[in-house]
Amino acid sequence: MYPYNHTGIYTEPWNFGGPTEVCPKCEAIVWYEERARKDRNSSSPEYSFCCQKGKVRLPLLKDPPEFLKDLLDNNDSRSKIFKEKGRMYNSINAFTSMGGKVDSSINRGNAPYVFRLNGQNHHKIGSLLPPEGQQPRFTQLYIYDTQNEVSNRINSLGNVGEKPELDPVIVAGLSKMFDEHNELAKIRLIGTRAKDGRQYNLPTTSEVAALIVGTGDTEKGPRDVIIEDKHFGLKRISELHPSFMAMQYPLLFPYGEDGYRTEIPHTDVEQTGRRVRTTMTMREYYAFRFQQRKKEAKTRFQLGRLNQQQQVDAFTCIQEGRLEWVRGNQKKLRKDVLRGLADAVSRGETTPASVGQCVILPASFTGSPRFMIQNYHDALAICRWAGPPDLFITMTCNPRWPEIRDFLSLIPGQKPEDRPDIIARVFKIKLDELMVDLTKRNICGRTKAAIYTIEFQKRGLPHVHMLLFLQEPDKLRTAADIDRLISAELPDPEEDPVAFEAVVQYMTHGPCGTLNPKCPCMHDGRCTKYYPKDFNDDTIIGEDGYPQYRRRNNGRVAQKNGHTIDNTFIVPYNVDLLVKYQAHINFEVCNKYTCTKYLFKYMNKGPDMALAIVQEVTDSGIPGGQQANPEPPRDEIKSYLQCRYVSAAEACWIVFGFPIQYKYPPQFNA
Repeated sequence: MYPYNHTGIYTEPWNFGGPTEVCPKCEAIVWYEERARKDRNSSSPEYSFCCQKGKVRLPLLKDPPEFLKDLLDNNDSRSKIFKEKGRMYNSINAFTSMGGKVDSSINRGNAPYVFRLNGQNHHKIGSLLPPEGQQPRFTQLYIYDTQNEVSNRINSLGNVGEKPELDPVIVAGLSKMFDEHNELAKIRLIGTRAKDGRQYNLPTTSEVAALIVGTGDTEKGPRDVIIEDKHFGLKRISELHPSFMAMQYPLLFPYGEDGYRTEIPHTDVEQTGRRVRTTMTMREYYAFRFQQRKKEAKTRFQLGRLNQQQQVDAFTCIQEGRLEWVRGNQKKLRKDVLRGLADAVSRGETTPASVGQCVILPASFTGSPRFMIQNYHDALAICRWAGPPDLFITMTCNPRWPEIRDFLSLIPGQKPEDRPDIIARVFKIKLDELMVDLTKRNICGRTKAAIYTIEFQKRGLPHVHMLLFLQEPDKLRTAADIDRLISAELPDPEEDPVAFEAVVQYMTHGPCGTLNPKCPCMHDGRCTKYYPKDFNDDTIIGEDGYPQYRRRNNGRVAQKNGHTIDNTFIVPYNVDLLVKYQAHINFEVCNKYTCTKYLFKYMNKGPDMALAIVQEVTDSGIPGGQQANPEPPRDEIKSYLQCRYVSAAEACWIVFGFPIQYKYPPQFNA
């Protein structure tokens, strides 16, 4: 009944349904598939990604003031425009500015909006009065010329490219709302709180301003809000200030609610005699805050684009807090990492003056170059034990999965791009199930080892690159073995309509070439992925070890984007897994002789990064304005931050504690 490799194991898409569970500890809306112990079918499961099984407990955010609540809940034209321009309305009411570089290039065209940040992020705040002749901005708008506050707020966006049209009625209403309800509008900020962070705290009007200031160095030190005094010199506030996020996101925290600070205690910590942390980390704090609950305000989720920005912002806070610890412990790290002269030279310590001065970013920091190199060597170790890999598998998240739609239906009007947190969670569930299929149910054969790495596309969607090592009896040695597992043809639409639709929707390349010369894969008139392929009556394993998959000229065609395509445009796939997961899942046979190291390096290359420095060179060959001195010591933390790009889905993935690397069997690093 199921020709063309369809074994009939999975004949219908897998849909685990909408979120029917609630965490018994923190009341987060969850799926049963997210339970901490997936190996047990418990009637009372526990969940760790939201509240660490109840150790993290925070006050729930209350509903916003009536004016903002009406804007969010009404589905009239004014409400829809407000939510689309939420970032702009937030910006004109924020106390601080956003200092990171927002990558706007990916939002050209009609694709869904993605918030993507490049480099090191800062919040900045100016003096209470603007310089003479300049328009008031940010905090100044709460203090200066309040009779013209509405026009001042709208005009404050005059330097951000095309000036958007903002509704003066909404601007005036928000301004009045913040004056009435937001304690920060009274500019009374305190640096610490004596109260227990698990209780609902607001800054009070009786508290005296006490700003924690630092050195003013914008290149080093904690990530923080930057304050400008009356002489317009920069000073800094620690990122651990309780009002750090409320100052930047007044629409998300309309009452000026406290945010993260150190020493918020865990709840119900068991006394086991072992050394355990008793206070919550910043990651745990934001993992709790990112959850949707029936009894908590849903303001952040209704402001999708602004929510994306704050999720990225929270992630950079977490990362830069960790980086600050790394910078402060360089003496120990250099001792562990640089064990000899050759190591020192390879790390850029090429002169006596630079020895011991290089700033190390260790392999323990997730996503660092050393982290990727260490995983590459771990993969080689697995290869030495298990032999060369057999299958290279890539799965990409499908933002139209019905489970995502079911969750979004809890708040009317939401789109998948509004909820990168749900995209990350559903992809994690699907990925875990895929690993069960591959390593437990042995869909492709008995598995000896497996490796995967998570990456995020420029548009923010997660995808996984995976290598599968099969046990010796199940290895793919012949063309028949490959045909049993992989197809590169259109299924019969009459006999297998589900598979046919899945292949057309998810496994069709382009179309490109003469059918569509403007396809993004085209360069100099040719497809960079070498499509369309040639017809082949049989699968052929070439002398170089690369297979040419069977693509018969059997007259079977389909319509894709207004073009007629045939088997030459089909990306190789496994039909059972494609039908089950309803997403792009590319299957490729590995070339065991020449590509093993390339695949390992490809999987551990890390995200795309680029940094160019242009200097004027004098006749003497020395960069202009510089002395003939050696190059400054290498700063790996600074280089990492300058090259980093972060999207909201990646931020949520890391905040929830999901791994970006998987290895079976696990490797023990020296």
